[in-house]
Amino acid sequence: PLGVAVVGASHAAVHLADRLRAGGYTGALTLIGGEPHLPYQRPPLSKAWLKGDGSATSLVLRAENHYADNGIELLSGTVAEKADRDGDGVILQLRRADGSRETRSFDRLVLATGARARRLEIPGSDHRDVLVLRELDDARRLAERIGCGPVVVIGGGFIGLEVAATLRGLGAEVTVVEAGPRPMGRAVGSGTADFLLAAHAEMGVDIALAAEPTEIVVAGDRIRGVRLADGREIPAATVLVGVGAEPRTELAEQLGLECDRGVVVDEQCLASDGRTLAIGDCTIQVSRSGGRVRLESVDNAIEQANAAAATILGHDVPQRPAPWFWSDQGSWKLQIVGLVDENADVVIRSDIGKPQRRVTLYFAEDALIAAECVNAPADFVAVRSALARGVRPSRDELADNGVALKKLLAALG
Repeated sequence: PLGVAVVGASHAAVHLADRLRAGGYTGALTLIGGEPHLPYQRPPLSKAWLKGDGSATSLVLRAENHYADNGIELLSGTVAEKADRDGDGVILQLRRADGSRETRSFDRLVLATGARARRLEIPGSDHRDVLVLRELDDARRLAERIGCGPVVVIGGGFIGLEVAATLRGLGAEVTVVEAGPRPMGRAVGSGTADFLLAAHAEMGVDIALAAEPTEIVVAGDRIRGVRLADGREIPAATVLVGVGAEPRTELAEQLGLECDRGVVVDEQCLASDGRTLAIGDCTIQVSRSGGRVRLESVDNAIEQANAAAATILGHDVPQRPAPWFWSDQGSWKLQIVGLVDENADVVIRSDIGKPQRRVTLYFAEDALIAAECVNAPADFVAVRSALARGVRPSRDELADNGVALKKLLAALG
């Protein structure tokens, strides 16, 4: 048998390979990763790893011998340049790190190609010290620049704010430039965004809102600053661009698969041809209601890997629990469960004695659908567990701020 090819050596890819072996799949199994490193965790790159807490070895998802011990062929430093159909199977043209090429055939293809960091298209954006943070080599380059002078982070999303907090904690002068009216505008509600904005101000991070960068100003061979549309120039020696990511859909497009800001997949992680699978950051998912949602998280990577493994093994795909996300920003930990709807009814739970703690609960048709928890891990676990059990309490049932959320939810079943 020709086996399964997984293009991408991401968290989703490694978890899929492990689930297939655990589920009894005995065929050939190949992971094809473009980076030269062993598959590794990406979330610590903007936080613990950047602070120096750990090494490249501590990031790896599995020890090197894990792959051979489980009959998983790992092709690191290998790029799948082209994909062609071969009946129900696929032919991949591979390019190795040394420039050599080979063609391989497989019975089944899983796309775990991830996403690339979006770049800016403004004057000066091609300077060597304009960086992104998506891969380990990006993080190494950023770490080298910490002591070189002020840093401007363009983009106030998860990555931008995590990096800003980490660099500020290391003593760097940091300014975040955000085009929207508030940070993390597409990820959290306005109340949580304002709460975290104040947290960053307390840390000493400057955040410029409704600010459009128009030029990376270069003097000689060095960056001098970032010019904004209103004429201001913010001093910078290094610029980190964190303005989102673009799913890698090239192979999917070569195969004629439907793409819409990602490879379109159903709940079984099947693409539009009903044969190819896709998982992780390269996908956009069709929900039961017919809407399309793109989720970038470790939780989504694992859940889609579980679904894809079940599909390949011929098992029923388990129903997914509510998605969850997290972000560490200095001493502030944000945890989200469910999909936040700004039009939903909101209940705020806070504690005067714990000013760094805040929980925002979201209700649709008077039923709990999501929560944002800042420095409230016990509340996050309680809400996540309740949603997983199908418990959907009303506003009134959770409005009593004097009773612990865990206790209120436990009483409801």
